[in-house]
Amino acid sequence: MDTLEKDRADALARLTAFLAIPSISTDPAYHDACLEAAGWCAETLRGIGFEASVEPTDGKPMVVARWRGETNGQPRPHVLFYGHYDVQPPDPLEAWNAPPFDAQIVDDPTHGKIIVARGASDDKGQVMTFVEACRAWMDATGALPVDVTVLLEGEEESGSPSLEPFLQAHGDSLKADIALVCDTGQWDAETPAITAFLRGLAFSEVTLHGPSRDLHSGIYGGPAQNPIRVLAELIAGLHDDNGRITIPNFYDGVSEPSPEQRDAWRALNFDGEAFLGEVGLSVPAGETDRSVVEQLWSRPTIEVNGILGGYTGPGTKTVIPAEASAKFSFRLVPGQEPSKVIEGLHQYIAARLPADVDVTYKGEGGSPAVGFDTNAPAFRATAQALAAEWGKAPVIVGCGASIPIVEAFSTRLGMDALLVGFALEDDAIHSPNEKYNLSSFEEGARSWVRILAALGAADAAA
Repeated sequence: MDTLEKDRADALARLTAFLAIPSISTDPAYHDACLEAAGWCAETLRGIGFEASVEPTDGKPMVVARWRGETNGQPRPHVLFYGHYDVQPPDPLEAWNAPPFDAQIVDDPTHGKIIVARGASDDKGQVMTFVEACRAWMDATGALPVDVTVLLEGEEESGSPSLEPFLQAHGDSLKADIALVCDTGQWDAETPAITAFLRGLAFSEVTLHGPSRDLHSGIYGGPAQNPIRVLAELIAGLHDDNGRITIPNFYDGVSEPSPEQRDAWRALNFDGEAFLGEVGLSVPAGETDRSVVEQLWSRPTIEVNGILGGYTGPGTKTVIPAEASAKFSFRLVPGQEPSKVIEGLHQYIAARLPADVDVTYKGEGGSPAVGFDTNAPAFRATAQALAAEWGKAPVIVGCGASIPIVEAFSTRLGMDALLVGFALEDDAIHSPNEKYNLSSFEEGARSWVRILAALGAADAAA
């Protein structure tokens, strides 16, 4: 820990240099910046003592780095650390208080010093907590307490299209005893957390086709079927008056939380009103008989992510459109299969389509939910390490979001994952003025120092 303390200024300078690279994976104009970021990561890891390479894909490259210790004839514990070097676009630029790739250290009235830049929290700051922990171990002892493989991808923010082919081609060389994923958060600024459950994800884009062309609403209005009207009725019927989803067989396989789980969640004293208040809302919109925590951690959802149809430009254009479309996403819980959920959506729509309207689908797919054994030795060792650093036991939480790589690690590589991160809900990820608390960065690095030690000790004791 003394090594981390002495190296604080240099660690922050390294993070600032990383944040200065505009590695926006979704915009082809920033392809070279993504290559620069991958090279920066590889060179930084080599500087610590890893063997590191930039591995090409059909999209943005992967960074793969390895460090192996002396075995002395005994097997060593081995972890795979995953993160990503790409970031979201910074738009709208005018909403930033400073250029988004020029990291600023700002005094915040709530959190003290914070780092403001695109990628500060998602995911460059998080990645660097682990990298700095490895650096501290190497500087202090010349070795790491476990063998480490690092996998950093460059397309997480654009759907990870190259990840599945890469895992198929190189998965065997990436296998470890457990995966470490930092793309998660703390319970609050003073309390660490371990994420034990991730909701799954499914997608569908639905297009309704009506008349053979856009029609004049004065000449055809009334007798002509309007696809936007049909789409609106379909969307309105997806939930009943109690917030339950009306898709056939949608809840098949969904389990109720145990009494012990509900008791543990109540003990967290989660303030649902404050949670919604931070984003300008006040009333939970999910199932009326469920708490906000239950809605987030144990219940599946369907959301409309976008609607398109007819004329959307300035002024008025009186048309009945030939087609209308909507993009849907589902958040799934254990027991649900993405393909069956999508099939249920198709059945729901087919049963309600009126005459003269046809439907097509595209962009469909998804990944199932993932849960972990909280009694596993690695899980318990990590919890003890976090408690030692933060002075309190970590909160064991679920996550309403999805991290497809975690499901891929489970199904493709047969590995469980430990999800430990140090982001906060108010970090404004994907938004202007994204920030990462300096305390999250520094305590995060100290936490990983302890976790690596604990994982090494846990394996030795096993």
